[in-house]
Amino acid sequence: MKSTTVSIIAGVALITMGALLLLDRLGIVESGVFAPLITFTGLGSVFVALFILRRGNWWAAIPGSVFLGLSAVMAATRFMEGVPVGAFLFLFMAAGFGAVYLRERNFWWALIPCGLMSALALVAFLPPELQGTSAAAVLFLGLAATFGLLSVVPVRLPNGTEGNRTGRMRWPLIPAAVLGMLGVTFAFQSAVQIISGDVVVLAVVILAGLELLAYGYHAHNVGQRSVHGH
Repeated sequence: MKSTTVSIIAGVALITMGALLLLDRLGIVESGVFAPLITFTGLGSVFVALFILRRGNWWAAIPGSVFLGLSAVMAATRFMEGVPVGAFLFLFMAAGFGAVYLRERNFWWALIPCGLMSALALVAFLPPELQGTSAAAVLFLGLAATFGLLSVVPVRLPNGTEGNRTGRMRWPLIPAAVLGMLGVTFAFQSAVQIISGDVVVLAVVILAGLELLAYGYHAHNVGQRSVHGH
């Protein structure tokens, strides 16, 4: 880490600590309550600034998103009730890895943790009655979508020609298919648990009636053709 980077981080840390102690001294805020929140916000802001100021500092988006996510969790815990605070950390981390990919398009691997964190955020936002198989369905389908997206993202080929150095990876389709099947299985199990038995029976009766109608229509058409044929 260069000396300028160290000086920036140290300067922001000193300013944050000094401002916090001053506000505590003046009786405006209690430093013990807001110290972690301000500290994580300051650290996250430093890494975000490093990410913005220089293209080579793509790595700064990851710790920056973690610190800002922790700050958001603390703020939500204190000021918001009934909100799944853990989802904020996952959302910030997903944004951090997404920023890495947007900065360096060759870092396709960043899309995997980005998709994972996004899926975990969706799971965290689910109401308590939908936890269990529904949460597993959302998680696996989210991961399947992540690998499916990865299969269409253009990447640089190691053995590409001069005119065609980019291509698309095919291996992500395998985990996408496996995770998708698992997600559909859990989604079906969740639907069976949510829908009452009476509704299932009525749905089966309706489907059976539709099948009989289709069979009768098909048999009628076959009979008509036989008569006209003779």
